[in-house]
Amino acid sequence: MLSILLPIYNFNCLPLVTDLLQQCEAAQIIFEIIALEDASTQYLAQNSRIKKLSKHITYERLSQNIGRSSIRNLLAEKAKYEYLLFLDCDSAVVNNQYIQNYIKALNSNQLLYGGRVYRAQAPENKQLILHWKFGKYREQIPAIVRAKQPYHSFMTNNFVIPKTIFQQIQFNEKLTQYGHEDTLFGMELKNRQIPILHLDNSLEHIGLETTNVFLNKTKQALENLAILHQAGSRIDTKLLRVYQQLEHWKLKKIAQLILRVLRPILKRLLHLKNPSSFIFDLYKLDFFIEKSDLV
Repeated sequence: MLSILLPIYNFNCLPLVTDLLQQCEAAQIIFEIIALEDASTQYLAQNSRIKKLSKHITYERLSQNIGRSSIRNLLAEKAKYEYLLFLDCDSAVVNNQYIQNYIKALNSNQLLYGGRVYRAQAPENKQLILHWKFGKYREQIPAIVRAKQPYHSFMTNNFVIPKTIFQQIQFNEKLTQYGHEDTLFGMELKNRQIPILHLDNSLEHIGLETTNVFLNKTKQALENLAILHQAGSRIDTKLLRVYQQLEHWKLKKIAQLILRVLRPILKRLLHLKNPSSFIFDLYKLDFFIEKSDLV
């Protein structure tokens, strides 16, 4: 029936796996939970307890880090059931019908995406606010809105896919660092005309990161995007559309000069208590233009 696949990297996943196990047992379904540590160095004591929770759980720690795409492909290889539920490790179950909602919607010809939510109130630590604000206002989208652009709104944090479909696509292992593996996967789904059913069956993203860490990961994602764009991948993102408009109107060099002057100011503004999403967009555009010229 259902293989729940959890890649872990430096995060305590014992509460998440406990909740998933309880819901699967309550639903009385055939299931397995496979958790793979991608050479983590933190929370090993907590996560090692995962395998003791149930005979339906497999837990393993890899000796070398293989990256976000490769570990997901490896999890799928190990799965023995026909439906694969992929989760991010820094998630929390916020709906006691989470598993049941997916079971009701299973279909051998389509992918199910449940969405992502963030806590209603901003964190007290101002260094976490940029990540929270970006997630709250850019990623927390109800299903009825996501369904209008089903492939553009897809993320890999919380989805169910038939194993037969996943085996046709898989994650691109050329992307070894953080970022845009979900964009590329969504593009492949669109190219193959595999439908996505968007559901309001969210997990909460609890792994907020400090501004410096979040900006560094954003840069990694933008490097991936630049590589994919220069390689001719037909990816559609808001940032790419702005970049292409600047190229079309021959304004890219002017924008680059202005943004380069503003760069230290933009970074300083992103560390304020109430950082602006617009400033964050300018920061990303500046970095993407620079990286695109180097690729």
